[in-house]
Amino acid sequence: MTRSSIGYGIVGCGMMGQEHIRNIALLPDAHVAAILEPDPGMMAASLALAPDARPAVSIAELLATEGVDCVLIASPNHRHLSQLEEIAAQRPLPVLVEKPLFTAADDETRIAALKARLPLVWVAMEYRYMPPVAAFVEQAGGVTGGIRMLTIREHRFPFLAKVGDWNRFNRNTGGTFVEKCCHFFDLMRLILRSDPVRVMASAGQARNHLDERYGGETPDILDHGYVLVDFASGARAMLELCMFAEGSRYQEELCAIGGDGKIECRVPGPGRFWPRHLGAAPVPELIVSPRNPPGPRLLEIPVDVRLLEAGDHNGSTYFEHLRFVAAVRGQGNVEVTLQDGWWAVVMGLAAQRSAREGRAVDLASEFAMPN
Repeated sequence: MTRSSIGYGIVGCGMMGQEHIRNIALLPDAHVAAILEPDPGMMAASLALAPDARPAVSIAELLATEGVDCVLIASPNHRHLSQLEEIAAQRPLPVLVEKPLFTAADDETRIAALKARLPLVWVAMEYRYMPPVAAFVEQAGGVTGGIRMLTIREHRFPFLAKVGDWNRFNRNTGGTFVEKCCHFFDLMRLILRSDPVRVMASAGQARNHLDERYGGETPDILDHGYVLVDFASGARAMLELCMFAEGSRYQEELCAIGGDGKIECRVPGPGRFWPRHLGAAPVPELIVSPRNPPGPRLLEIPVDVRLLEAGDHNGSTYFEHLRFVAAVRGQGNVEVTLQDGWWAVVMGLAAQRSAREGRAVDLASEFAMPN
């Protein structure tokens, strides 16, 4: 790819799609060339952010737009896989597809076909690229001497309102452990450098959305739970999720422990939700606690204010696009593959199944393992 500025065609420009537009605008060598968004209000808001982009009414029209070099899919979860297949059939450009890659166990076999038909697919796992999380990932193995226990905690706000309220039902999202938590299952595999073998979860819907009705239906999405995961390496990981805990100082907290010590990471939530009367929002922290000599060391990892203002993910969306554009140009590798996206969803589906059926789920016997 020799074009001076890489042109994105964006499919879906709701809240997350618009965050992508703001971050693409910060890149020195990329721009938004075309937008496909069926909601008139969201289309107007997106074109205000990218006034030179051309509106499209179909994926075919978007793919045919002059200057489109790659595609970003940021549509509702249950649309991702069919839209990938449509791009593969019509014009197999490089694709950055938002998580989750798919939403139902019946879909998983379709992923293998995409590998042969799409030359470059990057699954958008933004949490990998949060500066404090990236530092945690880089240092965890050395600090711990080999991780035996990994804990990820997210205490946050309830699901936000989306166009058509699609995110209120498991049939559209894959379930909370797929929609929200595939990020964390992806991090588990990345940090532990191993694949999961068994998942056990306990979860429920205690507070959120129970008084809402859509077409006479009450939302069925989980709002809290625990997930335990056994890995092939012998390491263990735990996820703790609570979506009615927006009063917390930090939204995400990671902790890895091994024979040599412990490392922790604390990440605040979106700055726009931080109460102004409390002053400045917290700064992300990394804490290293060796066993010998004992004594924790705390390091603050601030994020550029321009990146914080461009989205809700601590600058990670910007860094993800930097690497994706490099891959499109042939100057870097795909860092989050279709197989990574597959694992993250399957772990979430297994957690949903475990919580629903009250049993441990053995991944090898209940899901088709990837090649």
